[in-house]
Amino acid sequence: MNQDVLDLARLQFALTAGGHFLFVALTLGLATVVAVLQTRATFSRKPLDARMVRFWGQLYVINYAVGIVTGLVMEFQFGMAWSGLTHEAGNVLGASLAVETIVAFFVESTFLGLWIFGWHRLNRWAHLAAIWIVVLTAYLSAYWILVSNGFLNHPVGYGSEGGELVLDDPVAVLTNPSALLAFGHVVAGALLTAGFFMAGVSAYHLFRRTPEWEFFGRGLRVGVFLSAPALMVTAAFGGVQFAVLDSFQPMKSAVFRGQTAEIARVQAELTARFGPGDYVPSEAWTRGGALVMLIGFALMMYLCFAGVILAAFRKVVFRFRFWHLVLMAAVPLPYLAMIGGWVFRESGRQPWVVYGLLKTEDAVSDLSPGTMRLSLTVFTTVFVLLVALNAWLLTRHARRGPVDSGLGHDERPAEGDDGTPDPAEALPAPRY
Repeated sequence: MNQDVLDLARLQFALTAGGHFLFVALTLGLATVVAVLQTRATFSRKPLDARMVRFWGQLYVINYAVGIVTGLVMEFQFGMAWSGLTHEAGNVLGASLAVETIVAFFVESTFLGLWIFGWHRLNRWAHLAAIWIVVLTAYLSAYWILVSNGFLNHPVGYGSEGGELVLDDPVAVLTNPSALLAFGHVVAGALLTAGFFMAGVSAYHLFRRTPEWEFFGRGLRVGVFLSAPALMVTAAFGGVQFAVLDSFQPMKSAVFRGQTAEIARVQAELTARFGPGDYVPSEAWTRGGALVMLIGFALMMYLCFAGVILAAFRKVVFRFRFWHLVLMAAVPLPYLAMIGGWVFRESGRQPWVVYGLLKTEDAVSDLSPGTMRLSLTVFTTVFVLLVALNAWLLTRHARRGPVDSGLGHDERPAEGDDGTPDPAEALPAPRY
């Protein structure tokens, strides 16, 4: 295998998969928040609750739509550059990926369409059911993806026929601890991302002394009070994964801890088991990814604990402008921590693509360096444009605030109890 092709293929996969993962984080977390907000609005029938559903739902739909395109780009590069993986392990990985696409993603997108276009067409209970189906199928989609990823990191439930891996024990694959622990970690991280996003957007409007003070004051509180427990759950699942790392991937554990003697011992053990080769992953990427993740966690921990205290005081929520600036600046922290964790998880298992079974160099397609450079350039350009488009759309709609247009807006005038249109009510100024 040409080393240039291998390095370019790995770089391409890292950029596309890592970029798509960041879209998924906000989508999964924000969908859950929107569903909870709509549940409250359905029971309360209050206009403020309904407006919160429309505003945050609009941002969720934007991120979801652009994220779908990034997923398609990732699938193209996966099929083009990693034919060896699909040939050797496709009998195991194909089942979970197919179920994710057909059962989870298609159902999710169908009901999301019903939710988007069903406003004022479906009754409120059917409309509420639609968004909860979207959320549950989004969780299922994440689960099936992590079943595949869990097999790559800790292969279980497989057999071998004709030199190819085959599915031998579906239950073992579905209950793979590497997949289940990662699923809890990712879901909690997604809620943490959504919490910081909500708090940051709300803080921006409160910093500018918005007349929508009640709307964004509630949004800030929701974001802050969501972030704290989500951070704790994320840390709990992450801690358990660290605890089992010695048995799942001892080399990654040794590199992370910087244990030179242990690295040499595991290297000798793997050499005796699999033959000559370098079984030590990049220390810079493995330890660097873990360091970024842990620093991000530490910063978010202080912000979450302080935020829970500050958000309990009404005047602080509306008047503490320095805190508003901090919350705006903190929006990227969950993204940095999650991408650091992803780099640690994926780079730390090298040189294996399926740990202990298939080396990365054997999974790459037989392509020329020129072809790989061209595809890397094209896919990277597309991803940069999509990320820029998503950032622009989210920023644009977030800055506009809860305007009476867009998602869920009814062109018909609202009617009061006497059948006449209700005049627009001016929002009172906040009482500081």
